[in-house]
Amino acid sequence: MRLLENIQNYDIITFNWCLCRKNRESMVSLARWVSKTADGHLYVIIGLVLLFQHEYRLTKIVASAFCIERFLYFILKKSCRRKRPPQALPNFKSAIEPSDQFSFPSGHTSAAFLTATLLSVFIPATAAIFFLWATSVGMSRVVLGVHFPSDTLAGALLGTSLAQATLVVFPYL
Repeated sequence: MRLLENIQNYDIITFNWCLCRKNRESMVSLARWVSKTADGHLYVIIGLVLLFQHEYRLTKIVASAFCIERFLYFILKKSCRRKRPPQALPNFKSAIEPSDQFSFPSGHTSAAFLTATLLSVFIPATAAIFFLWATSVGMSRVVLGVHFPSDTLAGALLGTSLAQATLVVFPYL
C-alpha cells in the first residue's frame, strides 16, 4: 500500500507542476487537438489506408492487437477503479469531460503506443513521427486534466508491450 501511496503523491506533484506552466490556455487548445487525434477516427483511417495498400497481414495484426488491447484496457480500468483527477483532487476541474469514470490506464495513450509500435516495426521510417505523436497524446491527457502521469505511463507500457507480444504470438497472420 505504501508504494501506491507514493505513486499517488508523485502523480499529484507532477500533475500540478504540468498544470501550473505558463500559457496554459494555448497548451489546452493544442492538447485538445492532439487528444482528438487518438479518439478512434485515425485508427480507422490507418486501417483503410493499409487495406487500400494491400497490406492485409499488417491490417490483421493491427486489428487483432486492437481487439486484445481494448479487452485488457477495459479489464484494467474496471479492476483498478482509480479516480480521475477531478474526483481525486479537491477544487480541480478538467478541461474536457472524460469518456468514462476511471483513470487507470489511459486508453488514448495505450492505443496510440500500440499503433506507433506496430507501424514502426512494419514501416520503420514512420517510427519517430508515430512515437512523437503517441507521446504527445499521453501528455495531452495530463494537460487536459483527465489522467495522472502514471496513467499515461501505464497506457504507454500496455500499448507497447501488447504490440510486441502480438508480433511474437501472431507472426504469420
